[in-house]
Amino acid sequence: MTGSVPGRAEPPTHGCLRCGAAVAIDRSLCEACNPLGLSQPASTQVHGIALGGVAVGVLLLAVLARLSLSGIGPFEGEILDVRSQGDGLAVTLSVANEGSATGQATCRVTDPAARYGGASAYVLTPRIEPGANLTFETEFRQLGAEVRPLTAACTGP
Repeated sequence: MTGSVPGRAEPPTHGCLRCGAAVAIDRSLCEACNPLGLSQPASTQVHGIALGGVAVGVLLLAVLARLSLSGIGPFEGEILDVRSQGDGLAVTLSVANEGSATGQATCRVTDPAARYGGASAYVLTPRIEPGANLTFETEFRQLGAEVRPLTAACTGP
């Protein structure tokens, strides 16, 4: 046997952070890597610093996202024309960007006569300059091929 006493459990160990040698569980570095015996950070300090870094990173990303999306929209959408095309509808939409930054809108096209869960379709508009009005045509198969009045509700990011 190599240094173990029968009936006595060996203290738990883990690898040294630098070289991997076995060290007591309450130490981070072995004697060779920390010859002066400098105090070592507690595990709660290390975990606290890591958690603080993650929190600061998430906060920074939230601020950057807010700054990059500010000024986009609101958007006003209007259906200009609806006509049958094959097994769907060709819809001409006019979307105005009333914001101060270029952006895209997601428009939900619905049948206002279908009160409870009627079919609806979504379209992502091309980029619209601030204060500009964009008119484009798109085809929807989700709404069927019957020509009828439709409405559009457009929102930004």
